[in-house]
Amino acid sequence: MAANDTIGDMLTRIRNAALARHLTTEIPSTKMTRSIARVLKEEGFITDYEEVGENVKRDIVISLKYRGKNRQSIITSLKRVSKPGLRVYSNRKDLPRVLGGIGIAIISTSSGIMTDRDARRQGLGGEVLCYIW
Repeated sequence: MAANDTIGDMLTRIRNAALARHLTTEIPSTKMTRSIARVLKEEGFITDYEEVGENVKRDIVISLKYRGKNRQSIITSLKRVSKPGLRVYSNRKDLPRVLGGIGIAIISTSSGIMTDRDARRQGLGGEVLCYIW
């Protein structure tokens, strides 16, 4: 099935897999979803990710991260900010802080996909894709 909002689809799949306490989830591979998965791994929200599949149909398998014996997900919530119908941009001075720095905002900048902290450090603004905490 073709999805118009690949980022929203990715966040929904991760949210559903975390609520069902699955170890992994599959997401259609695009340059954007690979970049977001890389940021999630760097920030410690997921264990790992890898690309699987043939040349045309490639997927990303994301290994989710849990804590404790009752397997409570590290990812508490995911929120899509900029949508295909309403893009949300922020300059470097107005970059959002998610829960006072506990969570992250994923920003699409001219230098690639990065967290709000990295964008602030590099003095870049851009499109606010989502919040994760």
